Amino acid sequence: MPDPILELNDIRTHFPVHEGFLFKRQTGTVRAVDGVTLKVQTGEVLGLVGESGCGKSTLARTIMQLLPVTSGSVILEGKNLTAGTTAEIRAVRRDLQMVFQDPFASLNPRLTVFAALAEPLLVHRMCPRAEITTRVAQLMTLVGLAPRDMRKYPHEFSGGQRQRIAIARALALNPKVIIADEPVSALDVSIQAQILNLLSQLTRQMHLSLVFIAHDLSVVKHISDRVAVMYLGKIVELGAAVEVIERPRHPYTRALVSAIPTPNPDIERTRQRLVLAGDPPSPLNPPAGCAFHPRCPHAQERCRAAVPPLTVLGDREVACIRAGEL
Repeated sequence: MPDPILELNDIRTHFPVHEGFLFKRQTGTVRAVDGVTLKVQTGEVLGLVGESGCGKSTLARTIMQLLPVTSGSVILEGKNLTAGTTAEIRAVRRDLQMVFQDPFASLNPRLTVFAALAEPLLVHRMCPRAEITTRVAQLMTLVGLAPRDMRKYPHEFSGGQRQRIAIARALALNPKVIIADEPVSALDVSIQAQILNLLSQLTRQMHLSLVFIAHDLSVVKHISDRVAVMYLGKIVELGAAVEVIERPRHPYTRALVSAIPTPNPDIERTRQRLVLAGDPPSPLNPPAGCAFHPRCPHAQERCRAAVPPLTVLGDREVACIRAGEL
């Protein structure tokens, strides 16, 4: 197998919690991301799923070096970003871009679409000034927007159109990897399908690697080659998208899959769902042993004793000591 284009080695992103006004003291640590190891191949779409608060967005911002890593390394094409200087990280921005969840918040309302798309081209000197207009028009066309609208402002577009603009901005520098942080969660279902189809088409057309973050497994199944399931800052299951979603092995993945609605109303009314008890534990005070054991219907005493490692189990990796028994 060729070397991965993006590699995460035991990434940990922790945030200290302080109390006091004049004399602050640290009283705890929020373990938002707590030991994530992943590899993304060239041209691959890796889906990252989990409940809100499990650390998906923090991991995305850590990969982008928008948040400082506590320990571990982010390696892009052999370059260790976590050990790079500001100038070195700025240079690799061309190859690593991000699409944020809220397209309106991620676009400057004072800039026209032309200015927003031209800015990265000018900053990174991707093309001569005389060719900027042509390149912006090409980007607009690439994401299904009319070039004649490039002088408009973000508020003049719909939510789906704004997300297309955000995708065009991410593509402006011809990146090799895009991190998409829940890019369709704020959109209507019909618009979601359009954006998903666009991302799928662009990854094939431009041979992009994509880390697609979502909490909706049905959306992830549609676009991903592999799926990583995240719970309380850790990966608990990793494998081919179809295999993980159709035959989940970790109890947490099974609960997520059971929440996917079916299009048949008769089946939907009668099928049994796996409802988890309680709320996810706080990353400020995670439980001992397996973090999922307080909510797991199959938990035993040994699940409270040790943190299960992510180990190979058949066609995937699972972090559950009982995965082979269930």
